Amino acid sequence: MVHSEPGFLADAMLGRLTRWLRVLGFDTRFDPALDDPQLVALARAESRVLLTRDRHLVDHLRPVRCLLITYDAPLAQLRQVIDACRLSAPATLFTRCLICNTPLRDTADEEALAKRPPQARALGGPVSHCPDCRRVYWLGSHTRRMHETLKQALPEWL
Repeated sequence: MVHSEPGFLADAMLGRLTRWLRVLGFDTRFDPALDDPQLVALARAESRVLLTRDRHLVDHLRPVRCLLITYDAPLAQLRQVIDACRLSAPATLFTRCLICNTPLRDTADEEALAKRPPQARALGGPVSHCPDCRRVYWLGSHTRRMHETLKQALPEWL
């Protein structure tokens, strides 16, 4: 499958924005240990849009593809990225690991299914796992709350 949306690299100040972009399925790298020159070099090497709140980084290091985030609230930041990059609404939410950014895989693996808490096991429904960090995802109350939050923030999308 060819994905035409840009990849992103978020700086250390944008951890919550990173999570929301991943919920929407956008490939978003995040490593708060990287310094400014490393961020710029990695964004260039991987053809990613660098997302930053650091005006000094933008003015002095002049990244090739960059978006200076001007809002404080993560959902306002998300709206800024969507508008500035003209992103399209995803077909499905929760397709990437919220922790490490790896695309999730559906699973029927008993070990993965057993990682859910007892009340989540009773829900049934699809279960996904991250092949890299081994986290397990299911459609529970937290997922529903995030979906509702996105519906309010992006009503034209959901």
